[in-house]
Amino acid sequence: MDETFGQRLAERVRDQGGLCVGIDPSSATLHEWDRPDTVEGLEYFARALVELAIEEVAMIKPQVAYFERFGSKGYAVLELVLSEARDAGLLTIADAKRGDIGSTNSGYAQAWLGENSSLRADAVTVSPFLGVGSMADFFSLAQRSSRGVFVLAATSNSEGRTVQRAHTDSGERIEELILRSIREFNQRDEGLGSVGAVVGATRDDISFEWESMSGPFLVPGVGAQGATVAQVARMFERCAKGTVVVPISRGITQAGPSKSALRDAMRRFGDEVRDSF
Repeated sequence: MDETFGQRLAERVRDQGGLCVGIDPSSATLHEWDRPDTVEGLEYFARALVELAIEEVAMIKPQVAYFERFGSKGYAVLELVLSEARDAGLLTIADAKRGDIGSTNSGYAQAWLGENSSLRADAVTVSPFLGVGSMADFFSLAQRSSRGVFVLAATSNSEGRTVQRAHTDSGERIEELILRSIREFNQRDEGLGSVGAVVGATRDDISFEWESMSGPFLVPGVGAQGATVAQVARMFERCAKGTVVVPISRGITQAGPSKSALRDAMRRFGDEVRDSF
């Protein structure tokens, strides 16, 4: 049987550390880099980060929205970024947060995880708030293709908590239902499974046994959003090594556009994450 995405990820994280470089070319960030808010500025920013990430980390996470805002030309840059990362051996997480029902989800799954798609990534983020069961096509394609899915479960934003802390008819919190559903799917695989959870770095108020997940965690919020690597380490201290991925974007890109300063920021965060897990 082929390795699951979780197994591939854990091996890379154990070897190279769990830092994931977020590629978020917002208008504000391009301005900070003294680059125009154009496709050309987008491409310069994204490829500069990929070039450095190849030397320093195991994975990148492009935020799809910032490419999508330029339409087909933005998507062409994203395809180029994913291709260059793939060719260099970087793992890629497409932060697309897709989520619908039925055949629509099948189309999204093929776009982001299908072998014949130019947008294919090693994993994609999805939103399960039309029902975890509606994610079945994402989960099954990920399992078949040794790719992964990270499901939004317990995010840091206050708007999200209103929904995620709501209760089902049985009294279970929605966020805990999502986490339990991920665990149940992963139990079909041996070792670390194909489906992971997105958990905000400040969400230490959840009564869930993280070590029972049998899948990886994507934990945003470190750096510019105020959380620390130490907080994440405390939350997941009982989890196996190689299961926690810490994406950092602004905390790194604020050091740019100087490549030496960006490299130093990647190394600093990379060492901190590696030493903490």
